[in-house]
Amino acid sequence: MIEVNFSSLKATKPSEYIVRFLFGGACTVVAGLVAKRYGPTVGGLFLAFPAIFPAGASLIESHEKRRKAEFGFDGTIRGRAAAGVDSAGASIGCIGLIVFALILWKGIPAHNAYGIISGATFIWMLVSTTLWAVRKRHLLHRRKRHL
Repeated sequence: MIEVNFSSLKATKPSEYIVRFLFGGACTVVAGLVAKRYGPTVGGLFLAFPAIFPAGASLIESHEKRRKAEFGFDGTIRGRAAAGVDSAGASIGCIGLIVFALILWKGIPAHNAYGIISGATFIWMLVSTTLWAVRKRHLLHRRKRHL
């Protein structure tokens, strides 16, 4: 199920938020410099880079390793798996964003911007949740075959 887990906010250290903020800010600055040098089209491609993802994935891995270490286990495999699950979700969301961008690119010149943005947002959510459900069904089906 898709769920929100606020308890993980308490487990995150302030220094980890700072790392995310600094990395995301640095990516945004680089995108701005690229846009200034090569124009907004190329700069926009760099803004599409998920600035927070690499920092988030490494923090997820370290959280899982730390949780396992509390019980005397090596959490390397679990940490990598958790970061992998997060990566899969980010990839699915990016596919949805590509669809969102295509709808805006083709629709805004000829239609009402507010309507196109609303529709593109709905389609992005629909594509992303559908791909998530397909992935989940595929993984469950694969597990059943291996049992």
